[in-house]
Amino acid sequence: MNVLIHSWFLTARLLRHLMRQPWYMAFTLAQPIVWMLLYGQLFRNVAMLPGFNGSSYITFLMPGIIVMSALMSAGWTGLGVIADLDSGIVDRFLVSPVSRPAIVFARLIILAINILLQCAILSGLGLILGARYSREIGGFLTLFCVAILIGVFFGGLSSALALSVRKQESVVGAMNFILLPVIFLSGTLMTTSLIPKWMQKAVLINPVNWADDAARGALQANVPWPGVIVRLVALMGLAVLSCWLATNAFRSYQRSA
Repeated sequence: MNVLIHSWFLTARLLRHLMRQPWYMAFTLAQPIVWMLLYGQLFRNVAMLPGFNGSSYITFLMPGIIVMSALMSAGWTGLGVIADLDSGIVDRFLVSPVSRPAIVFARLIILAINILLQCAILSGLGLILGARYSREIGGFLTLFCVAILIGVFFGGLSSALALSVRKQESVVGAMNFILLPVIFLSGTLMTTSLIPKWMQKAVLINPVNWADDAARGALQANVPWPGVIVRLVALMGLAVLSCWLATNAFRSYQRSA
């Protein structure tokens, strides 16, 4: 119970911090909006090829951009952890009775809130640009859940990395090394039936592609529920695993502090 209560108060602290910098949301949305606008126009004729099932490219692209936006936000979670380390905030928490896992969970909860807001804005933009889906309400709810789960997974990894290396430059370099390959080795920007054979093998074990498939499947008229549910469960398992890694990394930091 203490973990839940302390997570709530620490999340409120981070939420107040987020509200003091409204431009942060604008900057985090800038890149996915540019990708949606430019890629949606640049490759719109690609949807004429087999594999897109007759849908427009913006209809195909929007779920992938939302997943990508969640990844980008999650990848920099570790930078906030390092900022708290450098400013001594974490050390002050360590001499207080606050629950140690709550310190990690609060940052992942605020990440989930941030991703939820991004999902709403990017979904609205996609619909304005012409994206159309057969199952909008249930499909979008599933899409939002998928984005949060993949975000928590990578946010936990970023936090664990930050608590291990404790240097901003290392976190930035490592996350850039991870995020770009997992985006391009997935169906985020292109249907996997049109990518090279060796990439198709990598796609099968890529959690980002699981998120893309689950999001797009949930928006179809005939939802392939078994596949969607399996991917949701897999993403949930990865999210739990990354939370465990982050909390263990925090315990290691506490022992060395």
